[in-house]
Amino acid sequence: MNTEELVQDWAPLPDIAELTGLGISQVRRLLEDGAICGIKIGNPKVLRVPLAFFVDGEVVKPLKGTLHTLYDAGFDYEEAIVWLFTHDESLPGRPIDLLRSGNKKEVRRRAQALAF
Repeated sequence: MNTEELVQDWAPLPDIAELTGLGISQVRRLLEDGAICGIKIGNPKVLRVPLAFFVDGEVVKPLKGTLHTLYDAGFDYEEAIVWLFTHDESLPGRPIDLLRSGNKKEVRRRAQALAF
């Protein structure tokens, strides 16, 4: 399964700006700061961000730290998205769903273990 199919709902940056009430430059800053990530998909290829990274118009709080942990483990943006959206029986569920529900401890522990 490719990344585009794994994540069902994507949005380009202008839609993220509308969703969050932020300006497009502020959305770009979220990307630069690693609070969110996205990949170029679709036809034509456009930078898109998974909508599951947001709850009630705000970035999922523990996402930034988890993304940075994955980057430290050598993941690129696409690999981080795949990891977050891949079902893991031992969690159980997808890491992104646990982060959205505020349960970051086990997700972070798993992400940190990937670095070793």
